[in-house]
Amino acid sequence: MTTRRSKMRDTVFKTIFQNEFRNESVETLLKEIMEHEKEVSIKDDVARYVRGIYDNLTQIDEKISACLENWHLERLSSVDRCVLRLGTYELLYEKDVPIEVTLDEAVELAKRYGTENSSRFVNGVLDKIAKSFAPEPKYFI
Repeated sequence: MTTRRSKMRDTVFKTIFQNEFRNESVETLLKEIMEHEKEVSIKDDVARYVRGIYDNLTQIDEKISACLENWHLERLSSVDRCVLRLGTYELLYEKDVPIEVTLDEAVELAKRYGTENSSRFVNGVLDKIAKSFAPEPKYFI
């Protein structure tokens, strides 16, 4: 069963993944997504997440890079990089989402779209990001 938030994350992932190859403006991406999505609450959340990811991309990429061992961000697969960006954004900027939910949802995206090793890799990196950089109150949700 897919929840509304899972569907929203899936849409955000597909949007930022697609932009890996197109390099469009955020507003162009969102306009396309909004034409296809029917549910208003999902549209609002997708827009907030996509804008948030690109507005904070430098900081997000720095946090990911700090937690990679023997890897460079640009050498990761596009799927893994996009899932990590989405997960890192949610860990750092979405205060109402518990860490466990973010990790579980990111692992599911990695399983669905990545390689057989993607889910473990994404889980390990996001766990390190959560422990190193997530705001303190998130641990108590």
